[in-house]
Amino acid sequence: MRELDKLASHLEELIKDAEEQKMSLEKVPLWLRGWKSPWRAKLKGGELITKGEEEMYNLGIRIRERFPELFEEEYHPDVYPIKATQVPRASASAVAFGIGFLSEKGTLGPARHRAFAVTSESRASDIILRFHDCCGKYKAFRKSQEPAVDKLKESVLDEITSALTSRYGLNFTRKNVAMLWFLCKQEASVLDITDQACDLFSPSEVALLEWTDDLEMFILKGYGNSINYRMGVPLLADVVQSMEQAIKAKEEKHAPGSYEKARLRFAHAETVVPFTCLLGLFLDDSEFQKIQREESLEPPPKPPQSRNWRGSNVAPFAGNNMLVLHSCPSNSASKYFVQVLHNEHPIPMAGCNGSDFCPFEEFKEKIVAPHLKHDYNSVCTVQPEEPEHKPATSKLSRLFRWLFPMQNDDTQHTKDEL
Repeated sequence: MRELDKLASHLEELIKDAEEQKMSLEKVPLWLRGWKSPWRAKLKGGELITKGEEEMYNLGIRIRERFPELFEEEYHPDVYPIKATQVPRASASAVAFGIGFLSEKGTLGPARHRAFAVTSESRASDIILRFHDCCGKYKAFRKSQEPAVDKLKESVLDEITSALTSRYGLNFTRKNVAMLWFLCKQEASVLDITDQACDLFSPSEVALLEWTDDLEMFILKGYGNSINYRMGVPLLADVVQSMEQAIKAKEEKHAPGSYEKARLRFAHAETVVPFTCLLGLFLDDSEFQKIQREESLEPPPKPPQSRNWRGSNVAPFAGNNMLVLHSCPSNSASKYFVQVLHNEHPIPMAGCNGSDFCPFEEFKEKIVAPHLKHDYNSVCTVQPEEPEHKPATSKLSRLFRWLFPMQNDDTQHTKDEL
C-alpha cells in the first residue's frame, strides 16, 4: 500500500514535468491524471478481503456437495480437523471455509450455523504448514537469489519501459512500470478493473510480464531449486500418514465417528507451490525423472513459446490441492487409489504414468518415497561455519599491534612519527 502511494506521487511528478516542458498530454489516459491509490486511506493490510471470504465460503459448500459420503457424519474436530497457520488471513480463510462447509448443520441464527474449531501451531515451529519460515537454508537461498531474479527481469522491464515512454509521452522508470504492473494485477483481481493500469500494456507486454512473475515463482518457490520443495517433506509425510490411518480404520472396521475422515489445512502460496512440486505436477515424464534424480529443471521458456508453469494456474487466489483416497474393493490389483485435484480439477501426475488416479502403493513408491529419504532438519539446518584458526598471540604483542598498526613493507616512518 505504501508503494502504491509512492506510485501516485511519482505519476503526479511525471505529468507535472511533462506540463513544464510544454509536452502534449493527449496520449496520457485520463485516469492517470490525479490518480490516487484506492487503498490510500487504509492503515493496516494483510486481512482476508470480502472476495476472498466468498471464495472460501463457496469452496466449503462445493467440497461438501462433491463428497457427500465423506461428510455425512456429525462434525467433530477429531473427525474433520481444520488447521491453519497463525497468520490471520489464513485462519480467516479456514473460518470462511468452515462456515460454508458446515452451513445448515447447526442451530446458530437463521442460517443454522454451528461452532467449529480451527487450530494452529506456533509460527516459529510450524514445519507442516509454514516450513518456509522455519527453514534456515531456504531463507538464506532465497535471500541470495532475489537480486539475481531481479536482474533476470530487468531486460523485459527496460523494454516495456521504453515502449510505454514512447507510447504515452511520460518519462517512466523501470520501478514505475513494475508498480503499474502490480497495480494492474490488484485492480483486475480485487477490484474487477481492467481498463486502467492493465490497459496501459499491450497483450504481448502482458504476456512478458506474466512470464517474469512465473520465472520468479519457479526460481524462488518452485522447481528452480530442490530446497524449495524438499523443505515441505513434513507436510507430505503427514498427508500419507493420514491416508494410512484411514486405510487401517477401514480394514479394522472402526466405528463411524471414531476416526478421521478429512484433514483440512489452510496456509499460503509458499505452502501450496512446494507441495505441488512434491507431487510432480505441471511436469512431463522426463522432467519428473530429473527432479527424482535431484537435477535442476530449465526455467519456463519466454513467450511466445508455450509453457506448463504458469503462476495463475499453479497458485491463484484460493488455490488448493486435494488428495482424495478412494476405496475400490472390486479392483483386484489395488484396493486403494489416490486422486489428485488441483484447484478442484483432476490433474495428471507424471510419477503415475500421467494419470490423476494412482494406486496408493504406487503413489507412495514412485512419488512420495524419493522425497521422504530427505529429513527436514538435514534439508534446512544451516551448519555453523568452522571458526577461523588464528595463531595465539600474547597480550603484549596485541598491545603493540594496537599502538603501531601493521603497515605495508614499503611504508616508512620517521622517528618523530613513531
